[in-house]
Amino acid sequence: MWSVVWVGLALLFNAGLYVWFGPQAALEFLTGYLIEKALSIDNLFVILVIVTSLAVPADLQHKILFWGILGALVMRGAFVFAGAALLRNFHWTIYVFGGLLLITGIRLFFQREAPVRPLDNLLVRLFSRAVPLLKEYRGASFTVLEKGRRYATPLLLSLVAVEASDLLFAVDSIPAIFAITPDPFIVFTSNIFALLGLRSLYFVLADVMGRFRYLKAGLALTLAFVGLKMMISAVYVVPIAASLAGVTLLIGGSIVVSLVRVRPTIAEGGAASKSARLIKT
Repeated sequence: MWSVVWVGLALLFNAGLYVWFGPQAALEFLTGYLIEKALSIDNLFVILVIVTSLAVPADLQHKILFWGILGALVMRGAFVFAGAALLRNFHWTIYVFGGLLLITGIRLFFQREAPVRPLDNLLVRLFSRAVPLLKEYRGASFTVLEKGRRYATPLLLSLVAVEASDLLFAVDSIPAIFAITPDPFIVFTSNIFALLGLRSLYFVLADVMGRFRYLKAGLALTLAFVGLKMMISAVYVVPIAASLAGVTLLIGGSIVVSLVRVRPTIAEGGAASKSARLIKT
């Protein structure tokens, strides 16, 4: 129900943009929202791996998601205003952003599936070396004081891992939305609405994430599409309606193909049921 509420609020905000600022702003917001929502779903895969590999108790996952999303909002805000300043003062950076997105999309499309190892992240490794760390969870505490010394708990380590993944996704998502519109207001609000419902969406999708096998290919093609759009902007400006249609077709098509072609195996079904039981505990 909360997922429906958050999506409904985003669509209501989109309707308000249409009334007050016209169809162009509304289409830009909707296209950006779809891109950011799809990227946030991909981010949920990584978060699920993190909480699973670090054995975060089910009753503490809400806390990790809350603080992780709050940190992501702050990072996205900083990236948005920095990106807007760059594009405003150095217009040529739009071609750099476009090239990076195109390369990222191509690499992502041809990249072989590999297990995600959150503990191998550089930020997480530096944190583990610099901060005294306990091996056991201590309730909902991020840090505890023992024998006059402050220790971090695995809960804080999992939050650092989540924030590190959010940082990596922000590097892709912010240039992608700037390919749709240079307006910082629309860029920031589309990010806000995509992230606000992320915690609710996590518990909706945790049981079926393994079925979205082709979503990564759809995201890769989407990033390549918007990157190419930025690179040719000096020669031809792709209409926003065409951008919306292309993004919807690529992302929606990858989800539909995943649901049609990927059937849960007995092992996956057992794992999904176990995950559902842990979340409901």
